[in-house]
Order: sequence, then C-alpha cells, then structure tokens
Amino acid sequence: MTNALQPSEFEVQDIMINMGPQHPATHGVFRMVLQVDGEIVKDLIPHIGYMHRGAEKLSETMDFRQGIGFMDRTEYLAQFNAELGYVMAVEKLMDIEVPERAQWIRMILCELNRLSSHFMFTGAFGTDAGVFGTSFTYAFRWREEILDLFEEITGDRLMYAYFRPGGLAWEVTDNFEARVRQVLELSKQGIKDIDGLVTNNEIFKARTQGVGVLTKEQAIDWGTTGPVLRASGVQMDIRRDEPYLFYDQVEFDIPIGQNGDVYDRWCLRMEEMRQSVRIVEQCLTKLQPGPIQPERMPRMLRTPPGEVYIRTEAPRGEFGIYMVSKGGNRPHRLKVRSSCFANLQSLRDMSIGQYVADAVLALGSMDIVLCEVDR
Repeated sequence: MTNALQPSEFEVQDIMINMGPQHPATHGVFRMVLQVDGEIVKDLIPHIGYMHRGAEKLSETMDFRQGIGFMDRTEYLAQFNAELGYVMAVEKLMDIEVPERAQWIRMILCELNRLSSHFMFTGAFGTDAGVFGTSFTYAFRWREEILDLFEEITGDRLMYAYFRPGGLAWEVTDNFEARVRQVLELSKQGIKDIDGLVTNNEIFKARTQGVGVLTKEQAIDWGTTGPVLRASGVQMDIRRDEPYLFYDQVEFDIPIGQNGDVYDRWCLRMEEMRQSVRIVEQCLTKLQPGPIQPERMPRMLRTPPGEVYIRTEAPRGEFGIYMVSKGGNRPHRLKVRSSCFANLQSLRDMSIGQYVADAVLALGSMDIVLCEVDR
C-alpha cells in the first residue's frame, strides 16, 4: 500500500486593489480599482468625480466675462487654450470680428502654454517611470521661464483670464517680442536637456516600450484625441483639419506614433514641443502693430439666441465648448467637452494584461488633468 500524496485543490481568487484616491502616483484626485492575479491586471475600474465643482453650471450664473475664470480653473495647465474656446464661442454667437494683432498674440500664448504644459508632463512622467527625479527639476526650471513671461503679461502665474470676447484684456508689454524670443531659446535648451536625459535612456525605454499599448482602432472607438490619439497612428490635429486663429498661415508638422505605447506618447510630446517653438517663431514674424479689441465693444455683452460648438486643439486634445444662448448677458447652457475625460476611458484597455506598475505608467502617459475631467 502506497501513501502517494494526492494533489490538493486550492481556491483561486483575484485580489482587488484600491489605488487612490490619494495615491502618490495619480495626477490629481483619482481612484482606480485594480483586479489582479498576482502582478497582472485582470480588470480596471476608474472612479472619477472627486474634484467636481459644477463649473459648467456656475458659468450659467455669470456673465460672459466672469465665466472666463472658470475655464482657467478647469484646465489649470493650459489656461490660455481653455479660455480661447470659451471666448471664441461668445464671438461666434455675437458675430464679432477679432483684430489681427489679437489673433496672433492668442496663437503665441496658446503655443507657449502648450510648451509649459508639456514641460510639466515630461517632469512628472519622469518620476512616474521611476527613472529620474532629475527630469522633474529640469522641466520645472524651463517651465518657470514661460510662467514668468505669462505673469509679466497677465499679472498672474496660473489663472490668467486674459483673453476676452473680441480680443485681449489689455496690450502686451513693450518688450513682448524680445521676451518671447528669449523664452523660446531657453525652451529649446530645455527640450534638448530633457530629451538627452530621458528619451534614449535604456532603463526608460525598457520601462515604456510595449507598455500601455492602445491600438488605432481602440483609440478611435474610445473617442480619444490629442497626443493619445496621434501616438496610436491617427494624424488628426484640429489646428490643421479645422484651422482657427491663423494656423492655416503657418507651417508645422503633426507627429504620429507607430506602436501606440507609453514610449510613443513620450516621444510625440517631445516633438510637439519643437513644433510649438516653430509656430511661435513664425507668429512673431507676422505680428504687426494694431488694435487688440474691436473699435466698439459694449460694456455688457449680450448675445442673440443661438447655440454654437467650438473645438480647439489643447495640449491634451480636443477641448470643446458647447454654448446655448436665449439672449441676454450669460449662457443659458454651457457644456465643456473634456479631452481628458474621453482619453481616460481608454485606460482600461491600456492596462489589462499589464503589470500593476505598468498601469501607473499608462495613466501617467495620458497626462490627464482631473479638474477638466470632473469640471
């Protein structure tokens, strides 16, 4: 008689992990629940809404100038881009023609804002990848140079409220062109420094290549826009496809990725920074003296009844403003089309089958702003 050991039957159960809402790896206040089998993510459920303040509804209680401040607080890393969509919606309702000089200045500030936003991404994502804390220091050093310029023009470092329906709040500083050129030279150096430090680093490539892949079909199905969509191989950019301001009068390339992974999203933003520098340099050559507001603007803006949808290419993708007016001095309804909200929906597809640590990289590579998601 033998005493052979009989195989035991064990109950196998996946583990649910709460990541957030105060997890240091998240951007803003966000929680995702991971269903894991060992180290492998089997499912991911995002939970949003922790930063909901009712910005859309509050804007309906404010007049058309007061509402601009809520756009700054919605997209707090690309405030000029958020303001632009709002004021363009008002201008379309009122059929206002914006002076040429104001248009060029808007373009310059929006592209510099894209630069400052991408610098923020490169710094934060370097720490997400666990490769270099140095990238954070580098990125903030160069970002500060841009914010110093914004403060000189608007008087504020974050919440600018500088764009107005019809143009700008006031004229730029006398040394505006010289300061912009100075900031561009510093930004070129910053891009070179961060690119040399991170992009071709073997450890960084090992952590990001083939991680968080989003196919072209998935990116389209989820309605993603901006760098997330372009990194998956879709060459869509509203600045080229539906030109606004004077984007049809400048030359720039639209980089795209091949693999749709975390590494492609990094490289694409690095190239977008170079293209923003290129756009601003062209804008400076075309900037001429002139008015920054129409000759006659009423003290209180009142629009006729109507509805409009304006979309612009913000640093994270399509930032849209749907505005309904019943006449009067404030919107009847306001809806913000958040690029981050749509992009965040693809996080599950990026993360399933990956390691837990790679889910953090997938989240970081989207460069989300939670205030824009929750609004």
